[in-house]
Amino acid sequence: MLHPDAKLREDLFEVKEQAPTRDGFGHGVVEAGRADSRIMVMCADLSESTRAEWFEKEFPDRFIEAGISEQNMAAVAAGLAAVGKVPFIASYAMFNGGRNWEQIRTVIALNEVPVVICGMHAGVSVGPDGATHQAVEDIALMRVLPHMTVLSPCDAEEARKATIAAAALGAPVYMRFGRDKTPLMTTADTPFTIGKANVLWRPDTAAPAVAIVATGPVVHNALRAARDLEGQGIAVTVTNVHTIKPLDHDALLGVAREAGAVVTVEEHQTAGGFGSAVAEMLAQEHPVPIEFIGVHDRYGQSGTPAELIEEYGMGVVHIVAAVERLLLRKR
Repeated sequence: MLHPDAKLREDLFEVKEQAPTRDGFGHGVVEAGRADSRIMVMCADLSESTRAEWFEKEFPDRFIEAGISEQNMAAVAAGLAAVGKVPFIASYAMFNGGRNWEQIRTVIALNEVPVVICGMHAGVSVGPDGATHQAVEDIALMRVLPHMTVLSPCDAEEARKATIAAAALGAPVYMRFGRDKTPLMTTADTPFTIGKANVLWRPDTAAPAVAIVATGPVVHNALRAARDLEGQGIAVTVTNVHTIKPLDHDALLGVAREAGAVVTVEEHQTAGGFGSAVAEMLAQEHPVPIEFIGVHDRYGQSGTPAELIEEYGMGVVHIVAAVERLLLRKR
């Protein structure tokens, strides 16, 4: 059943309202800009696609169009941060995090300046844009950098809160956003703190047999899987891990110890991504059997978002099957 402290939407499973997580960035950065005049936004010729145009319309004097030059954008942002500004830099995740990785490493992360790197259109759910524009490696690229906080909000409302929190953090941050409309799961009252995971689903009576830990919009698939599993008499927990770095060790260790088995869910390569981060932590502190839901050593391809989520094994049926495999391993 839904965790009573999670404060999720009442129509969670009816999918009455959807929005892309990039919309949460657009709203959040405008709110942050109203509260703090140091906030600036830079964009690499994609202000409409990234929703940076919403900030540009309200604060034209604090918006910089960098053009198609992500490396230069990162370097300029580092300079602005060094003199007291708080710049957000926005482009597609393949280019902002991919193309300018060396500049992010050397002038942002190494110097610990408060630049917020916004990777838009992440994951295969970009759809028809295909492999060249489907970033399924960005979490791995960003979490390996010292001093870098990595955020992956589950829906547009959480993305809004995460954007506001990132603006106030005073450190380098990478934020991951999607293009496709996805279900709104959280509300304005749902708790959000950087570094604190939220348990969204707990069994009503029996102890959980498996802990599902998920990040990004595929959290909704994890919740749907939990409901289906409950109908089969299989008890699980579902935890929304919006902060991939730093991980919430206490929360993840708690659900892993309680269940004794873990399924990780992400819209990213399973190598080096969120699942890898969870496995590394558990291997050191509390080893348990793990199954990894995500892209398994493949590039993306063109298709509808729904088709691609299924093709790459991130749908509800795949999560249910992973839980069932874990139960066999535990026996």
